Amino acid sequence: SYSRHTSLRENESKEEEKKAFGNIFAELESVDLPLGTTLRSIYDDQPNAHKRFMEKLDARIRNHDREIEKMCNFHHQGFVDAITELLKVRADAEKLMGQVTDTNRRLQDAGREVTAQTEEVIRCRVQQRNMATTVEKLQLCIPVLEMYSKLKEQLESKRYYAALKTMEQLEKVYIPRVSQYRFCQIMAENLPRLREEIKDISMSDLKDFLESIRKHSDKVGETAMRQAQQHRTFNSAVAKQASMGHYIKPVYSLNERTHAHTPNGLLMDDDTGDDEADEEILTAQDLVDFSPVYRCLHIYTVLGDRETFENYYRKQRKKQARLVLQPQANMHETVEGYRRYFNQIVGFFVVEDHILHATQGLVTRAYTDELWNMALSKIIAVLRTHSSYCDDPDLVLELKNLIVIFADTLQGFGFPVNRLFDLLFEVRDQYNETLLKKWALVFREIFELDNYSPIPVETEEEYKLVVSRFPFHDAEIEKQDFPKKLPMSQSVPQIYTQVKEFIYASLKFSESLHRSSTEIDDMLRKSTNLLLTRTLSSCLQNLIKKPHIGLTELVQIIINTTHLEQACRYLEEFITNITNVSPETVHTTRLYGLSTFKDARHAAEGEIYTKLNQKIDEFIQLADYEWGMAESDGRASGYLMDLINFLRSTFQVFTHLPGKVAQTACMSACKHLSTSLMQMLLDTELKQISMGAIQQFNLDVIQCECEYKEL
Repeated sequence: SYSRHTSLRENESKEEEKKAFGNIFAELESVDLPLGTTLRSIYDDQPNAHKRFMEKLDARIRNHDREIEKMCNFHHQGFVDAITELLKVRADAEKLMGQVTDTNRRLQDAGREVTAQTEEVIRCRVQQRNMATTVEKLQLCIPVLEMYSKLKEQLESKRYYAALKTMEQLEKVYIPRVSQYRFCQIMAENLPRLREEIKDISMSDLKDFLESIRKHSDKVGETAMRQAQQHRTFNSAVAKQASMGHYIKPVYSLNERTHAHTPNGLLMDDDTGDDEADEEILTAQDLVDFSPVYRCLHIYTVLGDRETFENYYRKQRKKQARLVLQPQANMHETVEGYRRYFNQIVGFFVVEDHILHATQGLVTRAYTDELWNMALSKIIAVLRTHSSYCDDPDLVLELKNLIVIFADTLQGFGFPVNRLFDLLFEVRDQYNETLLKKWALVFREIFELDNYSPIPVETEEEYKLVVSRFPFHDAEIEKQDFPKKLPMSQSVPQIYTQVKEFIYASLKFSESLHRSSTEIDDMLRKSTNLLLTRTLSSCLQNLIKKPHIGLTELVQIIINTTHLEQACRYLEEFITNITNVSPETVHTTRLYGLSTFKDARHAAEGEIYTKLNQKIDEFIQLADYEWGMAESDGRASGYLMDLINFLRSTFQVFTHLPGKVAQTACMSACKHLSTSLMQMLLDTELKQISMGAIQQFNLDVIQCECEYKEL
């Protein structure tokens, strides 16, 4: 039983081992399972597992070999039969191959010509289709190319506005139809560059225009101001004829905008009928070509960048305005300097006025008004400064005429010029100052050349000549026979004539100022008062104080001032006749030059008293009394007799003076002589006086008393 049990256990062990190796072989024969794990299980199992595995593997291989051999033995005969039949078919296959090859050759030979014809047909069909496609595409592309060619021609001929329209059509209509072609893409990419080139070219033309107009503004302004001056002259002639009863319809008027604008911005009258004026306008028109402005404006408008252009144009013109308004340093020296300055300004604003009316929105009325207000402030400041340097009244008068023409010209273009006429009142004051300085020299020269003697008149003609220059009337002198003398010296009619010349000169400035007769009358009287009370009065005062003016000259000066004072009423009548303003008008200014001559006369009288006393002092200094003499000479001293003779001759001259003057002079001289004699007698240096000296001094005093009674 033990042996049986042992045998059973061995059999079970073998079965398990066989089963385990069977699983391993199954895993090895399978291609899906990994061999690493299987082999590891073989080696990791028992120490002799590898050996037994190899034995089992050999046994397994032998079993497979036996199975293969059995299978081959089973199919061998069939394989041999198949090979035999295949060998039999081989000969037929070779024969068939030859027939097929021959048939293929013959087919190839027969189809080669057909193939060639077919390929030709195919090629022709492809060409035909390509040609049709090409024609179709060219029909789409030709208009694009024609438009692009047209664009190039427009650019070459500088028709930039038309070129921009062509570009717009290319972009919106033509290029989108054939946008798939590369040349269209190149065109589309090139159009923005062409636009920029057009902008640059048009802007360059605009810059050239701005430079050109800056150079020609002087000529444009000169032409416009010449026209305005012709308008003023014509209107003045019309006014004179109308006042005479002959009225002619005015051709133009600067105060009313009745003129049309020419392309160059100058004024063209509706119907001037003046060939010379038309010729001048055409000449000025040739100087200015505004097409660059119009062209550039249209271009920037089409490109949607009008605002940029407007800002650039206005900015550049403002810069030019500042340059135009900048005067030359020596402008005040000649009238041509002022004329060039005004011409440039007028030319600038004539151009701006034309741009305002010829374009829509490039410049606006608000812009031009702002520019004019800025310019007007600068102009007034410049004129105020430079006119203050001018000391020539003729130059100031010419400046005034230029300002009037300048104002009238710009007023004709709608610019307000009231401030310019207000400035003229300041210039008028400057003009009056220069006149006063000029006439001060004239008065001084007249006084220096005067002989301070009554005017001798030899004949009736000479007398009438003097009376025609000075309003002198004296019945007693008129009754006298020739030759005779007029009481005043030659400076009196000269002074009177020069005062009238001054009034005429002052009146010249008041012309064309659009002022009433009353205002002009008031201005003339005020300026004449200044001449009398300031200039002439100062000259008289300086003349009286001059050392070389003696008593005779002073007496003649008093006589002269008396006659000039009486002539003042004739000066008032003279101004009245000029202005046609009645002196009874409430606000009429009176000539108060009377005070001038009264003051001068009083100063001369005072100088007479002073010089007379000085002369008395000179005689007193010649007195040489012998205070210790034993007895007197029995007659008045020699120095005193000389003094009395001098006083006699002097007082004889005083007979031409008013009674009070002569009387006062006599009283003043006697009083001064009395005081001087008393001081001589009471001199502190005099230590003793003899009785003879007292008697001599008494004789001198008695002589003075006698002479005084005779006077």
